[in-house]
Amino acid sequence: MATVMAKEASEPAKLDFEGQRPGEKVLFVFRRHLIAMRKGFWLLLIPLVITAIPPLIWQSNLELFLLPVGGLVLGLILFFYHYVLWYFTIYLVTNQRIRQVTQKGVFGKDVVELRLSKIQNISYNIPGFTGEILGFGTIVIQTFVGDLVIRKVEHPEKIYNMLQNAVADAIEQGDHEEIIE
Repeated sequence: MATVMAKEASEPAKLDFEGQRPGEKVLFVFRRHLIAMRKGFWLLLIPLVITAIPPLIWQSNLELFLLPVGGLVLGLILFFYHYVLWYFTIYLVTNQRIRQVTQKGVFGKDVVELRLSKIQNISYNIPGFTGEILGFGTIVIQTFVGDLVIRKVEHPEKIYNMLQNAVADAIEQGDHEEIIE
């Protein structure tokens, strides 16, 4: 995943998105860590384990050996749902704004935008040993209106630094535009 983030950050010219404004350039794109999908992994594993128990108890009944196949299919369907939610939830950072696109169910989505010039503070938190070992954390972006909390972000310190640079560049660009006018 780190290579995808680095690749996306190094090749911003090829990234376009729906609703992109004239002169707006994508700086980088990131998404949540795979740990955010742990519920999907559990929903894959639990039906398989539960349906594997009856064939182990009643080994003489051969039809029961098809039960784990059904459990695997059910688990894969549940896992696919959570994978879609994780994969299509992204965070776009452009030279003007941050755009959070959150997948809501299979067909719905929720979009939140913050202008970079309106951001007051950015902070991050790594939640203890597991967050440090697995490389995930929480980023909090504070504005006048409220906070945008992004939980379970992969490599929060790198994303934090890239966001700080983007905000500083946006504020500097805004100062230049005010001087020109």
